[in-house]
Amino acid sequence: MLERRFATLDVFTDTPLAGNPLAVVLDAEGLTDAAMQAIAREFNLSETVFVLPPEEPRHRARLRIFTPARELPFAGHPTVGTAVLLALRDRAERRAVGLADAAAFGLEEGIGIVSCVVEAAEDGRSARARFKLPVLPTYLGDARANDALAGALGLKPGDIGFNRHQPSRHGAGPFFTFVPLSSAEGLTRARLDAARFERLFPQAQADALYLYALDPEGLGHRYQARMFAPHLGVAEDPATGSAAAAFAGVLMQFEPLGEGTHDVVIRQGAAMGRPSTIDLQLVIGEGMLRSVEIGGQAVVVSEGVLRVG
Repeated sequence: MLERRFATLDVFTDTPLAGNPLAVVLDAEGLTDAAMQAIAREFNLSETVFVLPPEEPRHRARLRIFTPARELPFAGHPTVGTAVLLALRDRAERRAVGLADAAAFGLEEGIGIVSCVVEAAEDGRSARARFKLPVLPTYLGDARANDALAGALGLKPGDIGFNRHQPSRHGAGPFFTFVPLSSAEGLTRARLDAARFERLFPQAQADALYLYALDPEGLGHRYQARMFAPHLGVAEDPATGSAAAAFAGVLMQFEPLGEGTHDVVIRQGAAMGRPSTIDLQLVIGEGMLRSVEIGGQAVVVSEGVLRVG
């Protein structure tokens, strides 16, 4: 019988039972790929993280990230949640030698080294993390036609698009088809038709569908969003950091952003009763996207021991 410590966190929120739930399995050495996949199916969350010793000692850990269906090279809410958990576990050691509660370290993921900064709260159960993407978003070509996307989402073609925004495909690790909707009301109305989705995306590496609209309650660059990924075993995701990262490419394509730093707020998960807030920061220089950061809060909800075998 193998025993492994685990924790669950709610990510992109500071409130337990909101945000996007995450399972993190510590001390994952000795677990086979099949065992990791089975454990991810058992937790049945959008992602489960397995923490391994880093390949380079200067980094904090190596992460493997699984959905209930398969492994991912990178995902945003697992990165934020695991960074918070590891920083909280290190906090006592840091305080003992007179270091601040803020921590900075690298996490090794399939996409590369992800640089993280974590600022712990006084309660010892929550913290705020931000990380810089090791690769910039990639434009992946044209999206499916508006009428086909609308049919798969239970919407009308006229619901799709606002200002200069039209459907597009971008990725920063996982692939996404981004579908702009003309109103937040349309975002609430959307219902994924699984059969039509499969006809649109029949391949094993299908895009996830990321719907977004301007946030009527906010000023500046604020959006509301929903994400569907049935091919990953995720009917709907409460908060999708990798999509927020790729969304930087959408903004570069459709928004007249000038030089400098641009802060974007994305609200997701309201339709699921799991409100989440993701902070996205873009830095533009000489007309080019230079860096992308994702930030958010996470709170530890439970800790325990997993017994396998």
